[in-house]
Amino acid sequence: QVQLVESGGGLVQPGGSLRLSCTASGMNYGIRDMGWYRQAPGSQRELVASSTRSGDTNYADSVKGRFTISRDNAKNTMYLQMNSLKPEDTAVYYCNVKIYFDAADYWGQGTQVTVSS
Repeated sequence: QVQLVESGGGLVQPGGSLRLSCTASGMNYGIRDMGWYRQAPGSQRELVASSTRSGDTNYADSVKGRFTISRDNAKNTMYLQMNSLKPEDTAVYYCNVKIYFDAADYWGQGTQVTVSS
């Protein structure tokens, strides 16, 4: 059974930084794509950043230049370094993985990020 464990959320002041982590376990095959999504109250879940196994990355326009996604394939772990945080970054952040030879989408439990003074 695939499990995703997230950590690193919290309360931070505007301009501050946080680093999120997501570790996957229980897969029969390797992880193909990994991504971070977020959902603010009253809003739809949106893609923040994604990474292919080969290292190609994609970012939402709203976070380009501030957030960096990275992954350690050997540890089945993904990170999101968030700098220059803004109040509008406040949301629950979810990690998502897609696994080779597996059509399912797997999601973490979510971690709250609150940017407020």
